[in-house]
Amino acid sequence: MECTPQIAALFERARELAKPLGIALDEAFVGGGSDANFCAALGVPVPDGMGAVGGGAHARSEHAKVAEIPRRTALLASLLDLI
Repeated sequence: MECTPQIAALFERARELAKPLGIALDEAFVGGGSDANFCAALGVPVPDGMGAVGGGAHARSEHAKVAEIPRRTALLASLLDLI
């Protein structure tokens, strides 16, 4: 998805909200697509990559780190407070 000024601003806000939670957010540009692409194409600022911390995406070894779920949930709740 294209990184519009609105998406960039949302990312910076998410980065600010993540710091007190001990989460370091970094930007990444990869191939493929996600549901966020559909929203972004409509001009809606949307964060992508807000899923669980883990590894092995879409493979038999896919896993989530259960201990990280509360912090990720707190970050998501902080972002939802902005709406």
